Amino acid sequence: MLDAPALAVFVPAAAALILTPGPDTLYVLSRGVGAGRRVGVRAALGVSTGVLVHTLGAVLGLSVLLQTSAVAYAVVRYAGAAYLCYLGVAAIRNRGTGEMAGSDGASGEDPRSAGAAGRGGYVQGVLVNVLNPKVALFFLAFLPQFVPAGADAPATMALLGGVYSALTLVYLGGVALFSGAIDRALEGYGTTVEAVAGLALVALGAGLAVDGAVGTAGP
Repeated sequence: MLDAPALAVFVPAAAALILTPGPDTLYVLSRGVGAGRRVGVRAALGVSTGVLVHTLGAVLGLSVLLQTSAVAYAVVRYAGAAYLCYLGVAAIRNRGTGEMAGSDGASGEDPRSAGAAGRGGYVQGVLVNVLNPKVALFFLAFLPQFVPAGADAPATMALLGGVYSALTLVYLGGVALFSGAIDRALEGYGTTVEAVAGLALVALGAGLAVDGAVGTAGP
């Protein structure tokens, strides 16, 4: 299992990567500003769940498929790019309503309610993270570096992934709470913030679509 020295090295390295802004951060920020802090926190929980999915993929070796198959990598990459663009366009079109995508308010509920927007925020948070193949390959390359010699590799990698997910939730949860302060401070300009976040998501989606190089991506 993981020993204290390895964990002491892993946590700062993981924290530095998590603090690097990326699609996950923008998504949580836009949800927090557009639909409120509670929905932003649920979005953060969704992203953290996505981290656990990637961890499972790394432990089971599924991420190797993305590393070795250009077709599999391209399929996931284009799906992720399309989804980011979809969320970005939805954020722009629905700015001021608290509704990131049409499915949030499909049942006729108030889109700013925790029930209507929160469920969509969580699911979308999972998908934003899971549909980024660079994150899958990042975990496949990053986690084994902190597995001590002679350790039970699958169990240790799972533990590291759990720690990474927890750190992600702490950071993105903070972003969600901070977004509420932004919404209050920029009263009357919240729709502008949502529009800018939406444009940024579209740009990131377009960048993912055209970037065929394997790299890492922080939340």
